[in-house]
Amino acid sequence: MELMFATANIHKCYEARAILGPSVSIIMPSSLGLSGNIPETGFTLEENALQKSLFLWDKFHIPCFADDTGLEVDGLGGAPGVYSARYAGPACLPADNVKKLLEEMQYMTNRAARFRCVIALILNGTPQFFEGIVEGSIIRIPKGAGGFGYDPVFVPLGWDKTFAEMSEKEKNEISHRKRALEKMARLFV
Repeated sequence: MELMFATANIHKCYEARAILGPSVSIIMPSSLGLSGNIPETGFTLEENALQKSLFLWDKFHIPCFADDTGLEVDGLGGAPGVYSARYAGPACLPADNVKKLLEEMQYMTNRAARFRCVIALILNGTPQFFEGIVEGSIIRIPKGAGGFGYDPVFVPLGWDKTFAEMSEKEKNEISHRKRALEKMARLFV
């Protein structure tokens, strides 16, 4: 089966291919000539993932999926959530987002947080959703040089290092996207 992944990130495609297995061929929108951004204007992770999937379905009428991920901090009422990538403003850098997050949490004792990934898959025009969650906490000072986004301040439950301190292999073994993809993979076994 051929499945289009609404991403321009080749590393996400490699991860999806490895998890979904040899019975699923993952293609990117660019392989069919689509360039530019796919709309992402929803107010929830579910809405964004569905919007991106429907955009591809309407354009190509082939099975497709999209994901959206957010960091949800309990002490901030679930923020930054769907606004994780632009938490410090529309043209901010990841370091700006981390700085804003740490400033807002400066006096908080409840540091519980989670990364949540939602996948919207469309087969035959019908959407299905899959969710992957990694529980953890936000530390006060960034650590590690790897990863991206909030990785330097997020410590997954059961670990004593941040995502940014982990090897790519370690992080991918427990990632929220992997957990969502594994749930979706059960459809293709």
